[in-house]
Amino acid sequence: MLAWFLGLGCGLALPAAAQQPQVDTLAVIGKDGYLFAGWGNAATPDWAGIDATVARVSEVRKLLAAMGIALVVPVLPDKMALYEDKLPEGMSLSPQMRTRYAGILERMRAADIPTFDGDSILRGLVRSGQPVYYRTDQHWTQPAADATAQATADLIRSLVPQLAGAPGTGLALGSMSNERRFGDLADRFLSPEQRKSVGREIFSVRRAVEADSLLGEVQAPVHVTGNSMVQPYFGFPQKLSNLLDRRVSVNWKPGDVGFWSILLQYLESDAYRKQPPQVLVWQLFEPNFHLGPDARGLWDAASVISDADWSRRLKAALAS
Repeated sequence: MLAWFLGLGCGLALPAAAQQPQVDTLAVIGKDGYLFAGWGNAATPDWAGIDATVARVSEVRKLLAAMGIALVVPVLPDKMALYEDKLPEGMSLSPQMRTRYAGILERMRAADIPTFDGDSILRGLVRSGQPVYYRTDQHWTQPAADATAQATADLIRSLVPQLAGAPGTGLALGSMSNERRFGDLADRFLSPEQRKSVGREIFSVRRAVEADSLLGEVQAPVHVTGNSMVQPYFGFPQKLSNLLDRRVSVNWKPGDVGFWSILLQYLESDAYRKQPPQVLVWQLFEPNFHLGPDARGLWDAASVISDADWSRRLKAALAS
């Protein structure tokens, strides 16, 4: 059976570049020390690429459905869109880019892909004064992960009212722990002088509950696959497990591996073949949503897959 967490290490990895950088640095220094990735800020959305991604995700949904597996696809919104007021003076999103998330959501719903409006959920947190992305980092905060886990759990319950596995096997939530450090954007892309200027910040994450490691192999009817947002460090899979009262397994890779390759790694694994889940949660990300499996120069070279090979491998992995 797939271990409770694959890749338990907390090393933070960058989501893949959605566009070639269009600024002079890989990290944009905004107001109040906010940092943003220097890519993904094109003037107009790549609707053709977005439509192609929706078509492929729809194919995955249909193939999984034929195997009796429900697909849930949370799409995480872009940090720039949520914190546009923190962008540097003279920098703003185009009106078209402000509609990109809504356009993705509309297309997914038209294709009957189970999802929800993650942008509205996180904007609600921002309005209430809660952080949703770390100031100097690309990753989300615990409140954002928790709120998205709640929406994911609600959608799972609507699709699969009766999950397999035993009640009481969901993870207990550990206490919060604070760690003061630089985020990945500051640590990897700023000069020492720039890092000193923006400063460190507090990362508040949940501690692991030691007793949970003693439960041994427990059936996990829900599996999560995605980029570094869903790694255990940021708490999404633990919260989802707690809400569903069932074990949740997870595999993740750094964002530059690409969500196409990450999904195939799971579907082609012995863990999937030995114990397919009832629900597969496939986490996607707005800034790189438009990239296909063959996006050379944007995905890690080893994870680039031709369209034909992607389709062939997907069908082989999900052959009934």
